[in-house]
Amino acid sequence: MTSLSPELLFVLRAVVLLAGLGFAGYQDWVEREVGDGLWQSIGVLGAVFGVLAFWGNPFQLALWVLVSVWALEHLFPWDVPLESYSERIPVWVELGLYVLAIAVLVVSGVTRGVGGSGVPIAIVAVAASILLARGLFEIGVLYGGADAKALMVAGLLLPIDSTVLWSPPGVAPLLGYYPFALTILINAALIAVAVPIAIAIRNVARHEFAFPRGFTGYTIPVSELPDRFVWIKDPTFDYAPASDEPEPESTEEDRALRRRQAAELRKQGIERIWVTPQLPFILWILAGAIAALVAGNLVFDLFSAL
Repeated sequence: MTSLSPELLFVLRAVVLLAGLGFAGYQDWVEREVGDGLWQSIGVLGAVFGVLAFWGNPFQLALWVLVSVWALEHLFPWDVPLESYSERIPVWVELGLYVLAIAVLVVSGVTRGVGGSGVPIAIVAVAASILLARGLFEIGVLYGGADAKALMVAGLLLPIDSTVLWSPPGVAPLLGYYPFALTILINAALIAVAVPIAIAIRNVARHEFAFPRGFTGYTIPVSELPDRFVWIKDPTFDYAPASDEPEPESTEEDRALRRRQAAELRKQGIERIWVTPQLPFILWILAGAIAALVAGNLVFDLFSAL
């Protein structure tokens, strides 16, 4: 079906992933929300790339289509029409898909084995990426749906990756059995450690460092609050939202909330406040993906150097 070499297919997948995460990071930074159309587009591309890779093997192709549908169902609003009949129908349909996909993979792995002509490791990695992203979202580790979707599409585009620019001896073979989405997440968490360090340096330079909040926040004038994506940490002040005031779900609603908070702070004579920045985690996922393509799993790299 295709004359694309594995190397070219890898490059295309990596370019789509980085371009998609880059645009998502820009959207989340500027608008504080990422459109579903982006995830749908790159998710479908990831599924298509997998079809090209497994086209010559009907069994593996069928498994790839199964896990692709499993991943893509998180990106499309297929549940909306069903909710008009009952809110429980989408829940049972999704649960059925989870059970079906896991059961097929387990039975296939037991009967045909994993790797080689059996269940490809890449397909197992996609399944692991879906379960990882959904699980972390459900328990609140991944706060935004965009973060979970980013990991799922990353799993579709690059299920595993041992093709890195640099990696210590002995580490590269491990990456061939390791879900790329998990590598991205671990790298993102490790890179995010730089944030409190940078905040502390900023506070020390301005002679405003105080332990421990000097690692998590900084001060700004109240007049700047409406134009900053931040949470107010100190002072605590008497601002009680109306009972019918919804949680902000868009950039403008969030900014309107901070305008009301700033007005209340000025009424109380407060001119400067401690805040914590609202940093989109998708930016760290992008940084983690770049690091993964360059040096693989940073934790593996660090342990190999010990």
